[in-house]
Amino acid sequence: MRSLLRPAFETLVDLVYPPHCAGCGTAQPSGKWICGKCEAAVRRLDGPKCAICSRPFDGMLDTFACPNCRGAELHLDFAVAVMHSHGLVRDLIHRFKYGREFHLRRVLGDWLVESFEDSRLAAMENPTLIPVPLHPARQRERRFNQSAALAEWVAESRGLRLEHPLRRRLHTVTQTHFDRRQRMRNLRDAFALRHNADVKDKSFLLVDDVLTTGSTLDECARVLLEGGARSVRAITVARG
Repeated sequence: MRSLLRPAFETLVDLVYPPHCAGCGTAQPSGKWICGKCEAAVRRLDGPKCAICSRPFDGMLDTFACPNCRGAELHLDFAVAVMHSHGLVRDLIHRFKYGREFHLRRVLGDWLVESFEDSRLAAMENPTLIPVPLHPARQRERRFNQSAALAEWVAESRGLRLEHPLRRRLHTVTQTHFDRRQRMRNLRDAFALRHNADVKDKSFLLVDDVLTTGSTLDECARVLLEGGARSVRAITVARG
């Protein structure tokens, strides 16, 4: 019922409070979340990039795996990121995630939907979306799970199923200053399947805001695969 009421509610809000650009604050037409100038300032990952983690590399021509992914024992098939995590993109994600500016899910969600234009996702027929879960204590602190909010937006935009089979069982310390190896060690056993979660023989698409080292997404993929999932891929708004 909440999903059915939200579009009507947001339309009413737009009538009372006309939308403004998420970047510069200029007034926008209804249904427009960012102005043309700010849209032109962001950098999309449309150049050469790693086929597994979407890390951009200048000067590469063909499909390749970056040094971090080549030969690594990964559980995630690949992750598609839409934007470089710089400038306005990083600012909007931080405001959304830490500043509780929930309305920013609109522009971030629209960017995330662009991930389906990537040819790597073409083979996935009606994947089930799974947001990366937060620990309950962290979610109480932030008041919402940014990954779940984005996954909801994508599910409604694309008509896809959304499930929550994962839970975060360990409240790990922040990973901001960790390298990839430290992040993987910090996250080991941080996630688990919920009681009675059925993931066998299903193809999943994990949803998160930013991919930095990929350790969080890969640990989620490991849990899903050990539970019997057929394949796990991921989409994120940005690549750090």
